[in-house]
Amino acid sequence: MGKDQNTAPIYDALKRHLRNRVVRLDVPGHKGGRMNKELRDFLGENCLKVDVNSMKPLDNLCHPVSVIKEAEELASEAFGAEHTFFIVNGTTAAVQAMVFTACKAGDKIIMPRNVHRSAINALVVCGAVPVYVNPGTNKQLGIPLGMSVRDVEAAILANPDAKAVLVNNPTYYGVCSDIRKICEIAHAHGMLVLADEAHGTHLYFGEGLPVNAMAAGADMAAVSIHKTGGSLTQSSFLLCSKSISEGYVRQIINLTQTTSGSYLLMVSLDLARKNLCLNGREMFRKSVDYADYAREEINKIGGYYAFGRELENGDDFFAFDSTKLSVHTREVGLAGVEVYDILRDDYDIQIEFGDIGNILAIVSAGDRELEIERFISSLGEIKRLYGKDPSGMFDHEYINPQVVLAPQQAFYSEKKSVPIGSSEGMICGEFVMCYPPGIPILAPGERITGDILDYIAYCKEKGCFLTGTEDLEINNINVVI
Repeated sequence: MGKDQNTAPIYDALKRHLRNRVVRLDVPGHKGGRMNKELRDFLGENCLKVDVNSMKPLDNLCHPVSVIKEAEELASEAFGAEHTFFIVNGTTAAVQAMVFTACKAGDKIIMPRNVHRSAINALVVCGAVPVYVNPGTNKQLGIPLGMSVRDVEAAILANPDAKAVLVNNPTYYGVCSDIRKICEIAHAHGMLVLADEAHGTHLYFGEGLPVNAMAAGADMAAVSIHKTGGSLTQSSFLLCSKSISEGYVRQIINLTQTTSGSYLLMVSLDLARKNLCLNGREMFRKSVDYADYAREEINKIGGYYAFGRELENGDDFFAFDSTKLSVHTREVGLAGVEVYDILRDDYDIQIEFGDIGNILAIVSAGDRELEIERFISSLGEIKRLYGKDPSGMFDHEYINPQVVLAPQQAFYSEKKSVPIGSSEGMICGEFVMCYPPGIPILAPGERITGDILDYIAYCKEKGCFLTGTEDLEINNINVVI
């Protein structure tokens, strides 16, 4: 690399700021913690002292010209991008910036239906129209997979006026599409490729992992550095290739991103990038070793299935991110969300999520061997204490949507609230989703079917955390009149 990845410009600037003993006659009003000593004592004195506003020595996130710009350039080199933007509104903001950059009102965008809600929210805001490619499904596991190249190409040929193709790389469960081939086909037809890499930071630094979006030829990628890269929650990078105008993207980002960028989040991104460059290869080797060991031991328990690269098929399960510890639970007679709750409530183990048939544990180099062993042994004990006959359990998860209206049209249409149990056949005017992972079961503009209502009822029965509706109890749903 040409730049000195040992440096961290924002970090160095904040250290200089601390030494300068600046009189604080600006915001934030806590004045380095003096206004709220309880907060200062809880978070730490240095944390409050560097929670500052933009000023000349510290640059400005909306229009960086010095230390933030230097930090972005270092990140660009580290991730193989032409331009990098620091995002402090979460990867949601990065995903939406990609869509807003590629599409205007009425433009088509090709995407898998198992996208995060942030992508469909972007359509609600900007008025772009989705062309959904239904992902493959694994009926044994009950999970959506990636998009097959064949289906993406068919969607491109049927919609030659589409502006972009959005790809999950990887999905929440660790499944990757053939993003390199998708980039080739999309670019041959004049379309951009946008990658949701919320769970893919490690793909840029680990060995033997699926290809990252920039290396595959994508035009833009939204990367949650906080998820597996070590920065603070809500901090992300938006990566862009040479095909994208840096100035235009910054204008797009500034439409929605805060003008009071958090220096706590930015310095965490700066230091995370440095750490990833210097230690990422070894850290993610450790992550893979932990996950591979856990997979092997969990599969010895019986009933559970910790799946991995054996399911790769060169198509809609093109590659597997082996840092993901995804475990199928249905054969022990328990929904994933039930195992999730038992692990947390009875064993003090917090995993990422549980759906109706699977759980996901996020494993990183920050874990310890003892904790991995504790997780494995807890699963064995849960099977012994709570396992039951799996017959009668819900045996699938992904349901192909029936899209009637574009998301923006449906969301802003005249609506009425009806009991959710009486809504079959109507057009949904809002979202229904389990969080995490935040993939909509229903999105605005989709027909409410009996299968979907059965699935929602089952999720509620098993204790899934449902969100998205105006009615917080999810007893009623807004439908288009």
